[in-house]
Amino acid sequence: MKFFTDTADIAAIKELNGLGMVDGVTTNPSIIKKSGRDILDVTKEICDIVDGPVSAEVTAIDADTMIAEGRKLAKIADNIAVKVPLTWDGLKACKVLTGEGTMVNVTLCFSANQALLAAKAGATFISPFIGRLDDINLDGIELIEDIRTIYDNYGFETQILAASIRSVNHMKDCALAGADVATAPPSVIEAMAKHVLTDKGLDAFLADIKAAGIKIL
Repeated sequence: MKFFTDTADIAAIKELNGLGMVDGVTTNPSIIKKSGRDILDVTKEICDIVDGPVSAEVTAIDADTMIAEGRKLAKIADNIAVKVPLTWDGLKACKVLTGEGTMVNVTLCFSANQALLAAKAGATFISPFIGRLDDINLDGIELIEDIRTIYDNYGFETQILAASIRSVNHMKDCALAGADVATAPPSVIEAMAKHVLTDKGLDAFLADIKAAGIKIL
């Protein structure tokens, strides 16, 4: 499973990229707003750091303006994936932009039917929102499984990009369910390395080293 990170924090992206822990980045206007910088400047800087897809979201809700914004965003770098909402107008924009050779990430997906429509429209990525489904007592991982089955049944090439990831368990469950990609905040990706038994074992190891007076350098 590929890891995307859902952030506009340049320092965090650089650190994860240096460790090989990021295959792409997802952003949206709300995330970039927190940086206090221009959306185009921040997006360009992120594209220069990572080789993989960088999702940049349109702000319009009608198809024609989404297409115009998408074309402008696509000019930022070759690895831009234009993010559009899963609405009928968003699907129209997806069809046009993918037809022009632009990667498109169709976001705000909450049902298998929506995911099927996105694949038919040629989406590069479909972004089911796991955490938001869990918030209303629906099973976000079950949605991933349903989309995986449908896409595999018919050979759709659209990649399942699990989004709204809230925990390390979400990451594990998405991998088990067959998501192609999961996008998560840097804090969640870093937390995947943590385990109470690892900490306990390390403490014991350090105590033994100190007691033995062992030094390597």
